[in-house]
Amino acid sequence: MKFGDHEAVVPNWDEINKTIRNKLLFFTVVMFGFGYALIPMYEKFCEVTGINSQRIPIEFNSDFKTNISRVIAIELDANARGLNGKFRPLRSLVHIHPGELAEVIYEIKNESDYEIIGQAVPSYSPRNLDQYLRKIECFCFTQQTLRPGEVKQMPVKFFINPELPESIDTVTISYTFFVQESNS
Repeated sequence: MKFGDHEAVVPNWDEINKTIRNKLLFFTVVMFGFGYALIPMYEKFCEVTGINSQRIPIEFNSDFKTNISRVIAIELDANARGLNGKFRPLRSLVHIHPGELAEVIYEIKNESDYEIIGQAVPSYSPRNLDQYLRKIECFCFTQQTLRPGEVKQMPVKFFINPELPESIDTVTISYTFFVQESNS
């Protein structure tokens, strides 16, 4: 087509459609591959950051031998995301012998005027501590419901396997409480 001195450019729709189809096919394959790789990537991320995805409590083996010649310092930490209130361990440092059953208490307070539901997620340092830390009881195994103004004290019972490398004498156990639902 010609309009005066200018020629109209007519797009080649077959070529444009083919290009779009090839790009969509490429992105579909890439997204499928990414989705397929998410599980191993998540597991590696948890391994690197020390996040323990173990949710099943175990029973304490009373035959386990406590190493009384060694003391481990355990630093306790707490954080909260989306909580209008406070979340903290009642003690920030405890000392135990490897193999000895220990109990620590975390306290959470809902300072809002509405009910919240949330769950705590543990993380550890050093990052391989989850291989040696065994929780018998933990508030992190289940969701927690807090009424407005409610204060809850929640126990964690655990022991550290005496096979913990001798070079490790201080460990950190941290919980982050995530609010999942709130009736605000």
